[in-house]
Amino acid sequence: MPRVEASINIENVVGTAKLNQKIDLNAVVKGYPGVEYRPEQFPGLVFRLKRPKTATLIFNSGKMVCTGAKSEKESRRAVMKVIKELKGSGIIIIGKPELKIVNMVASANLGGIIDLEKAAYTLRKTMYEPEQFPGLIYRMDEPKVVILLFASGKLVCTGATKEKDVYEAVSKLHKTLEEKELIYYE
Repeated sequence: MPRVEASINIENVVGTAKLNQKIDLNAVVKGYPGVEYRPEQFPGLVFRLKRPKTATLIFNSGKMVCTGAKSEKESRRAVMKVIKELKGSGIIIIGKPELKIVNMVASANLGGIIDLEKAAYTLRKTMYEPEQFPGLIYRMDEPKVVILLFASGKLVCTGATKEKDVYEAVSKLHKTLEEKELIYYE
């Protein structure tokens, strides 16, 4: 158990959904003039929700990508709300979507100062070039995530597909940093 408890925030959850049918994006635009659709610039339509505050990309293949959610549950709720809105505007949607969380980005603060130089030599699978980028890039095997470590004790964790993986990765790294005396508390 680390001496100082880390504070962890899920910043963004990216979820995908497959509707297994084609979607007429021009019909969606007619039903929702507020959506963004510029096919000459990007093949997808952007459907924004205020609650939960998310943006969902919809492609004519029936694939959807939802970004901006703060949890797995919120991502699922956003996709289901977009589908409900589409149905409400006369778009026929057959069956239930196949939902999948593909990435999570979380920030964390370990409450101490990390010796990045020493960490670069001690931890496996790291990349540290301070003249290029101030953080150390650490690729964790289990759970399979990438963590950016900063000397301030702050972290960014990306690549998780479950919230529990974020908490497990940060906790595991925090414990390792303490055991190997790579983090100092003032």
